Amino acid sequence: MLKRTCTCGDPRKDNSGETITLSGWVNTYRDQGKGLVFIDLRDRYGMTQVVFDAEDSPESVMEQGTTLRREDVITVKGVVRIRDGKPNKKLATGEIELVAKEIEIINRTAKLPILPDDHDADQIGEEHRLRYRYIDLRRPKMQKILKLRHQITQYTRNFFADNDFLEIETPLLITPTPEGARDFIVPSRHQTGQWYALPQSPQIFKQILMVAGCDKYLQICKCLRDEDPRADRQAEFTQIDLEMSFVEQDDVLEIMSEFAISLYKEVGDIDLGELPQMSWKDAMDKYGSDRPDIRFDLQLADVTELASKTDFKVFNAACDSGGAIKAMRVPGGAEQLSRKKTDAFAEIAKTYGAGGLPVVKYQGGEFVTGVAKFVAPIKDELVEALGLEDGDIVMFGVGTYRVACTALGEVRLAVAKELELVPKGMFRGLWVIDFPMFDWNEDAQRWVSEHHPFTAPLASHLDILESDPGNCLSSGYDLVINGNEVGGGSIRIHSPEIQSKVFGLLGLSDEEAEDKFGFLLNALRFGAPPHGGVAFGLDRLVMMMIGTNNIRDVIAFPKTQTGADLMCEAPGEADPVQLDELGIIMREPAETTEQ
Repeated sequence: MLKRTCTCGDPRKDNSGETITLSGWVNTYRDQGKGLVFIDLRDRYGMTQVVFDAEDSPESVMEQGTTLRREDVITVKGVVRIRDGKPNKKLATGEIELVAKEIEIINRTAKLPILPDDHDADQIGEEHRLRYRYIDLRRPKMQKILKLRHQITQYTRNFFADNDFLEIETPLLITPTPEGARDFIVPSRHQTGQWYALPQSPQIFKQILMVAGCDKYLQICKCLRDEDPRADRQAEFTQIDLEMSFVEQDDVLEIMSEFAISLYKEVGDIDLGELPQMSWKDAMDKYGSDRPDIRFDLQLADVTELASKTDFKVFNAACDSGGAIKAMRVPGGAEQLSRKKTDAFAEIAKTYGAGGLPVVKYQGGEFVTGVAKFVAPIKDELVEALGLEDGDIVMFGVGTYRVACTALGEVRLAVAKELELVPKGMFRGLWVIDFPMFDWNEDAQRWVSEHHPFTAPLASHLDILESDPGNCLSSGYDLVINGNEVGGGSIRIHSPEIQSKVFGLLGLSDEEAEDKFGFLLNALRFGAPPHGGVAFGLDRLVMMMIGTNNIRDVIAFPKTQTGADLMCEAPGEADPVQLDELGIIMREPAETTEQ
């Protein structure tokens, strides 16, 4: 058996005259006739042109060379020589070629269902690519993504090892706990009728590790959530999970900022700049989002008080119910944005709970079109408040505070895309801090956690935790880059008494809290240090660095949007014997009615 001596990306002009051996896949095959066959041999390191030349290659090697087809796996031994004519500048090996002297055909490929070409990928269709993922992953783009993912995890481990973090594994089979999404549950064969859950995150275990005195923890871990289908979510995803003891919020943000900035620079060659901090309230007020994209200048303004002076029923209804009216000035938008465009933006606003999108143009010193007659009485005040100039357009978000902000915030993003306001290649990030501790769920008529139930309130807000939970702020924080949340965390509750109070505010009785979280409460009772941490989404980091919106592009073996693995045909049926051992009887699921 021939054994390779270097990779297909190694040979250079300096190797001319040397005998080397390469192994890989036949990427292209070109029979030029007259005893001349060219192939490009590929591995994950690169590509080298191999020539089968009747004048220089043995007859038996020449014969085998003429039988090759794309994606055959071969090993070839030969002599490096300088190419005749112009070099191929697209290849690092483009100045040389390998004259075949010996060949071993290791495996011939069957008829290919797809080709591993980057330029054909969009035409193939994603389902076909996922079904034959082992071929799809041969594409140079996919190999580049896998390498980038590896570089990120290696850099992460090295960075945090240098800062005295311990990489510690936490269990995959745990007790079911409510964390917001559905658990994947696993039956126990030894305790009939009892169930494990697969972890949605290692949250509780990393807190317990702090109680155990581990001080600084790192884990690159799988998390599993049985969520409803969404294009940007996967049932299983990877998290860079971190926790630190004896820290305050600024301590965590300092080291995590250093990590994020250096990671983007060293691995992605991306300059993030500084990572400023912005309160949740400022983010919502100015950008209409708790994930603000700060790469462009469009900002929202609160005009609730001004709008209350009009006779516009839409504005009046929001004001009377304690809601809000937000306004966004789009410079030059009167000419750039047609009625058709603003109608499309209105549909976006409706998607986020608004009744519509009132719009007015400012031209010739007057408001025209749209809701001009309703806002005419406050023209001078609105012009001054928004800094309007001739040719501007104003859009309004109306509803509850969150609806007004969020609906107009989403329109803001759509306008920026339409007008190409985002500089290409720019990366800008920030920390969003001072999140609300709770959000009121109208359907359930109870408080729910804005982050999760283990997030500590700000020390300055402890006194209103129970008396005014709606205005209590938390020590939660999110890292947002280019409008995407790439990480989030908080300072945790380390007092069992405060943790019990939070559970109570979330509607859990003392008995329910002990039943679901008793092991955490017990740990907190035995000397818990102040602690906090962060979790970064590894998949999201890779997506942003390579510039894709498809999470399945950055995972080696992803699931479809419905949670299926097309390659290995999962999920599948279980063996009846296994079900019998587990005491499981299958039946049709009960029909559920949407509430």
